[in-house]
Amino acid sequence: MDTGLRPVRYDVPLALKELAATDAKLGALIDRVGPFGLRVKSAHSPFEALVEAIIYQQLHGNAAKAILGRMLALFGDIHPQPEQILAVPDERLRAVGLSRSKLLSIRDLAAKTLDGTVPSLAAIRRLSDAEIVERLSEVRGIGTWTAEMLLIFRLGRPDVFPVTDYGIRNGFLLTVGKTNPSNPIIAAMLPKSEPMERRARRWKPWRSVASWYLWRACGLPPG
Repeated sequence: MDTGLRPVRYDVPLALKELAATDAKLGALIDRVGPFGLRVKSAHSPFEALVEAIIYQQLHGNAAKAILGRMLALFGDIHPQPEQILAVPDERLRAVGLSRSKLLSIRDLAAKTLDGTVPSLAAIRRLSDAEIVERLSEVRGIGTWTAEMLLIFRLGRPDVFPVTDYGIRNGFLLTVGKTNPSNPIIAAMLPKSEPMERRARRWKPWRSVASWYLWRACGLPPG
């Protein structure tokens, strides 16, 4: 069955070699986790991917999946285009389970896709990471973190470091910080952005790869 996922197009063996050479602690994490397993879902347009991202925000995965399924069913089990979203009355979109806030975000996303603020799939591939974050952040409900997730998991960009992500902060602490395995990690223990960004400079141009391993660190047994 085609899952729509594909391997990243950048040089993973080179990335792993260079990351391990520049940061021994990250190299040790790479050894513990094993092969790089990130796959990207690149078939959707930025509009389609961001509709899904908005629906999934702050919801359990199963609940968000159900809402997305009902919304797609409303349009014949396919992703609607921006014009279709704007043409449907609010009450029909609310009936699939969208909150008022998410409804407004999806409508704003549709409008900004039509006016060119949100680029097409062909256009977005020509933009830098910073340009993409700047433009997508103009959409209601889309911030830096959501744009960074699109860069990593949809566009397969190799050098993204979502420094505000809870899992990244947790994984960073477990990998390069000092922790006591017998004590649970609490929010006050998580590192701030500046020291994380400072250390991550040595991971360029492969910070997406480093990020994937930091996420994996959160699921490893203590040791």
